[in-house]
Amino acid sequence: MRQPVIAAGAMLLALLCHALPAQALGQKKLAWFDQPPADAVTVARNGQAARLYVDSSDHVGVLRAAGDLQSDIARVSAAKPALIKDGKPAGADVIIIGTIGKSALIDQLVAAGKLDVSAIKGKWEGWQVQTIITPLPGVERALVIAGSDKRGTIYGIYEMSEQIGVSPWNWWADVPAPKHASLYASAPAAVSDAPVVQYRGIFLNDEAPALTDWVKQRYGGFNHQFYEKVYELILRMRGNYLWPAMWGKAFYDDDKLNGKVADDYGVVIGTSHHEPMMRAHDEWRRYGGSKPWDYNRSANTLRDFWTQGLRASQGQEKLITLGMRGDGDEPMSEGANVSLLEHIVSDQRSIIAREINPDVTKVPQVWALYKEVQEYYEKGMRVPDDVMLLWCDDNWGNIRRLPTAEERKRAGGAGIYYHFDYVGGPRSYKWLNVTPLPKVWEQMHLAWQYQANKLWIVNVGDLKPMEVPIEFFLTYAWNPEAWPAERLPDYLKLWATREFGPQYADDIADIVAKYTKYNGRRKPEQLEPNTYSLVNYNEAASIVADYNAIAARAEKISAALPANQRDAFYQLVLYPVKASAVLNELYVTAGLNQLYGLQGRASTNDLATRARALFAQDAELVRRYHEDISGGKWNHMMSQTHLGYTYWNQPPRNVMPPVTEMQVPKEADMGVAVEGNAQVWPGPGGETLALPALDVFEKKARFVDIFNRGQQVFDYKVSASEPWITLDKPAGKVARQQRVMVDVRWAEVPDGVRSATLTISGAGGKTTVAVPLRKPAGAAALKGFIEVGGVVSMEAEHYTRAVVADQRAWQRIPDHGRTLSGMTALPVDAPADEKPRMRLEYEMQLFSAGKVAVQATLAPTQKFKPGAGLRYAISIDDEAPQIINIHADSSEKAWERTVSDGATVLTSQHQIDKPGKHTLKFWVVDAGLVLQKLVVNAGGLHPSYLGPPESPRQ
Repeated sequence: MRQPVIAAGAMLLALLCHALPAQALGQKKLAWFDQPPADAVTVARNGQAARLYVDSSDHVGVLRAAGDLQSDIARVSAAKPALIKDGKPAGADVIIIGTIGKSALIDQLVAAGKLDVSAIKGKWEGWQVQTIITPLPGVERALVIAGSDKRGTIYGIYEMSEQIGVSPWNWWADVPAPKHASLYASAPAAVSDAPVVQYRGIFLNDEAPALTDWVKQRYGGFNHQFYEKVYELILRMRGNYLWPAMWGKAFYDDDKLNGKVADDYGVVIGTSHHEPMMRAHDEWRRYGGSKPWDYNRSANTLRDFWTQGLRASQGQEKLITLGMRGDGDEPMSEGANVSLLEHIVSDQRSIIAREINPDVTKVPQVWALYKEVQEYYEKGMRVPDDVMLLWCDDNWGNIRRLPTAEERKRAGGAGIYYHFDYVGGPRSYKWLNVTPLPKVWEQMHLAWQYQANKLWIVNVGDLKPMEVPIEFFLTYAWNPEAWPAERLPDYLKLWATREFGPQYADDIADIVAKYTKYNGRRKPEQLEPNTYSLVNYNEAASIVADYNAIAARAEKISAALPANQRDAFYQLVLYPVKASAVLNELYVTAGLNQLYGLQGRASTNDLATRARALFAQDAELVRRYHEDISGGKWNHMMSQTHLGYTYWNQPPRNVMPPVTEMQVPKEADMGVAVEGNAQVWPGPGGETLALPALDVFEKKARFVDIFNRGQQVFDYKVSASEPWITLDKPAGKVARQQRVMVDVRWAEVPDGVRSATLTISGAGGKTTVAVPLRKPAGAAALKGFIEVGGVVSMEAEHYTRAVVADQRAWQRIPDHGRTLSGMTALPVDAPADEKPRMRLEYEMQLFSAGKVAVQATLAPTQKFKPGAGLRYAISIDDEAPQIINIHADSSEKAWERTVSDGATVLTSQHQIDKPGKHTLKFWVVDAGLVLQKLVVNAGGLHPSYLGPPESPRQ
């Protein structure tokens, strides 16, 4: 037994990342603005810029991207370089751009021994940047950007653009490039890179009303002028693949230039999981006539339809989707069977062989195992070995299946279709970013380790709200090894520095991390007035306070930023943070309004007014986005409805949650409520109110609400039975309500005292409230987590001991959890341990014997391996570990609960023989699970969404 090294090399990587330039999110520094190395190439200085040289025979996309670099240099330095095609380089400093085998200049440098491209030659999308002294006669210094192929060169070009300060989001989020009087580049040793995942892309989907209405207003439709902006964005982020918009759209039919321009740019086009053979589904509505979308009845028509799809994209780089789902992205009919689908795929490949290449194995093809199609695969359906298997998540960011060791041997490889947006059950989510980067990291790390690295594509909805996770998804796909879990916080700091400069980068990174973490707890579309407990653990109030705190920080930063950065900040930070805060406060306010109405509080009406104000504020935030930001450039982009969902699909309009109003009598009438109880005095169940126990270990104050049920103001008084009870407001006036905080001077409390009382009087009424206390003898000597309020609540990362075996390690995933973080066992593809040895131990103090329940909160990991399900084990002290299968309940209802909650919460039963010190042990059986929280219920657990806050530790 030994203590683990958590994430080998983590400390070194964490130190290194601070030295890397923010401009390129972790890439080696290539650009300087002052004090450059002695041999640096001067890119721009004193209003002059180095000339750019390209070969006119190079790829069209390379020549176009070189033009972007020309513009980017001018944007940063105010000096626009000349872009020279086929010229002989001359001058003190020049920039040479080209593709190996397509650029005479690059090939000349290689032949002369001036440029060694062995690191990238023959690689898929490899790029290389190097500065060379006297590379050619008449040239003193050259910055050389070379690529192994078309996109490799393009990525090298955009690497330099980003390094000099041009964000990939310069157009899509209006991020301004900082101005510099001088630009230099230095890479005396070649800097090269190439991707790990071959195809990396996005899917524009569920794009109405927001993206659709924006595109119609700006471009008149989904034409090549619109898609040019998408192509450039994808390439600037080192992506290479697109599934175009498909709600009533037809990429190749809407604009005949869409496909050609994509190919010119260098973007590979595919069609979605239910649109085979390069044809949009809407084309069947347009050209299928009266024929049904049914291969049994329309085989000839469908074969012709698919043939035309390949002809429309003839000669263009593409990845062809095979197979067939039902009409409109639905399951096929009950009569569909494995043999029919295999026959369909066979016919489709015959068409590919006839139209593209007789050796069909040379044509990239993919079969998406989406929803019920995966079930067909599990029942025995197979496609030829050269066809890529595209495994899918559950539409909620949890991968359903990964390739087995045998499946990894397939020549076609495997990929992942992932979601940041979804229309469907249990409820659609389309409005804002709700997927925290740590969750993306954890799931795609699984995909990488299981070698599903041929294609990663993510559904990004309208694109705009998902800027941050889109870029992380593509960055991680490029090189997962460069971003271990412990570097996740640094990723956002580098991103914030690139977009807004270093001054507020730490704060901005923290705000973005927090709002996505909070939204990941419960998607906005799923919120209800009672989602978070209104009475237990101060949960709802804490949620509102947490959101409002980061919104206030964002407002402060926005006011302090230079004016030219505020539009970008609104889009990327302020709007999503502020809108999320308003939405959560609105739902909590509506919930409190209903509770206060039942309690008869006069402030019920005030909360109704507050709810209406928040509803109006939500609309005003959208109006500002549409009309004020960037001169109205983004009108319609935030028009997605997000309030008033009643079932899986979106409502036609935002609807405020219902509120209660009441007629308030004139005469004053005192009521009393206490923390942790919905009952009030006077009223049924409220005659003997008691506060939650004040505990010497917790040292946390409790509150009493003294409220008015009438209109007239009244005087109140609170007195305590013991002198060591403290009251922050023992007397005063109540117009609507007054909260009185109750605390204890613990040093004055005699050992063994268990209670005190409060007497509250006002408006002619009087009542008493019990104040339970706990201060056991010898409290200072207790160690570990301490039971408080009948529970022990422990965050996963706060273990007492971590035990490993067989060269394995525990990995903390920062912020991967509803409350703090997650712990997972590495490697994630390790075999199951039927006699578990690897574990986390948590020391705790329990104050009574008897039955306890242990509640384990884990990430909602799906059953990504064939078999019965993924398992962990749990035990207390030396009892035999209980093995828990997290997929034992495979019902749709259980799945809906876990994805809605953003967590899987399971309970085991245990027997405690005596009070005192105990050790809770969480054991690894199957790798791939993520533990987030443990709660031991010794009889005091109250209903809440996130569970009780963490217990005190000594």
